[in-house]
Amino acid sequence: MSTQYTPVIGLEVHAELLTRTKMFCACPVVDTAITKPNTSICPVCSGMPGALPVINRQAVELGLRVALALNSNIAPFSLFARKNYYYPDLPKGYQISQYEYPLALGGALTVTTSSGAETIQLRRIHLEEDTGKLTHASDNQGKYSLVDLNRAGIALLEIVTEPVLHSLESVRAYSTGLRAILKYIKASSGDMEKGAMRFEANISMMKVNDLELGKRVEIKNLNSFRAMEKAIQYEIDRQTRILDQGGLVDQETVGWDDTNGRTISQRSKEEAHDYRYFPEPDLPPLIVEESWIDSIRLSLPELPLAKKMRFISTFELNDYHAALLCIDPDVADYFEQVVQCKAPVSPQQIANWITGDVFAYCNQRELSILEIPITPTVLSYIIDQVENGKISRANGRQVLIEAMSSGNRPEQLIQEHGYGILEDEAALTTMVNNLITQAASEAKAYRSGKVSLLEWFVGQAMQQTHGKADPNHLRELIRKTLDKQVTNNQ
Repeated sequence: MSTQYTPVIGLEVHAELLTRTKMFCACPVVDTAITKPNTSICPVCSGMPGALPVINRQAVELGLRVALALNSNIAPFSLFARKNYYYPDLPKGYQISQYEYPLALGGALTVTTSSGAETIQLRRIHLEEDTGKLTHASDNQGKYSLVDLNRAGIALLEIVTEPVLHSLESVRAYSTGLRAILKYIKASSGDMEKGAMRFEANISMMKVNDLELGKRVEIKNLNSFRAMEKAIQYEIDRQTRILDQGGLVDQETVGWDDTNGRTISQRSKEEAHDYRYFPEPDLPPLIVEESWIDSIRLSLPELPLAKKMRFISTFELNDYHAALLCIDPDVADYFEQVVQCKAPVSPQQIANWITGDVFAYCNQRELSILEIPITPTVLSYIIDQVENGKISRANGRQVLIEAMSSGNRPEQLIQEHGYGILEDEAALTTMVNNLITQAASEAKAYRSGKVSLLEWFVGQAMQQTHGKADPNHLRELIRKTLDKQVTNNQ
């Protein structure tokens, strides 16, 4: 990438709020992936003439929780407006949103990158409604589209940053940090696979040491961190090439073609006046009383950054593991439950197991930590068995995997498979002597100064004991045996 330009990135995050009903009607919010199309609709969300919307109080409260968590300035007076733009899957022909008078202004989210702490300034937070869902298909009669309005009218919260992001690392840190907050305060599930959190990125290139922003390009409907990062990087590279060749970047809206790894122009970029906003005549102004804000503020839980700092100070975790544990509130709660178990296991060891073996198991099977069939007590027991030398680390990992897969008790698995540590000193000594005799060339190399071969011997011995020996004890036994033979030979 050319060094004479700096990327300038602003993000718009659309989060589906965890309300029971839609934003402006009493239709229940349903899982559109498993619910029959067009079964959770009414005259309001299907755009029938004369149907009157009503503001969802629960949606407003969740929006206020987000605004408080992000230190935004909540407006005592906000107004809903009609955003006049044709959505083929929003039958009213306009979207009810907030424009001139949003729910909250300003705010910030502090994240950690390789450069240290970085504070991402926010521009606004506002409420609106979601659109329906189009499915494009074709048959021998030709191409056609089907519409499902079950999603139309679901409450959305849009969180808009200032154009202050300059790297993919910052974009990732902000996005994951915001998702964590939404989950901690139970405002949104943050489930991107189900479309509960979607991104739109505005990218422009600015000359180094210049204050003037370039023409911006908006990438619409990015529904995963991976897609967002790939799309932003592609657009940075594309705009840089154009500018390096003396061309001009068109201000436009593009979509991301994940299959071909490129953006596709959709239309010229609209400005606010293109949407012809005007106050929604069927909804009164939204008045938020200070007492309501105070009660919500008192109900907020410990937020991810505060929890991370507490984990570091209270449990003496390193920054890396504390950050991993605090990305998801369920993971953080699970960790603390394991710490509180009776087994005297160090918090750092617990963090190592959860962020290592447990995370790997969950990721491979696309499970949440709440879906694994082992309780904090069971995990604490397995770690304790390893740390106290009752079973090896390798066999402890195997017990954990089998317990998560089958739900069987670890005590039963250890007994059935003979995972207990081999403690027969005479048998271990004989095995080590035979191993050294069989590996005479390696033993000679070790005695000649290639001390790294000690770990090779340990590995071979662990294989011969099928992982049932304590590797630390084996290492010491092998070292003493090799050193003793050196002394005898002298």
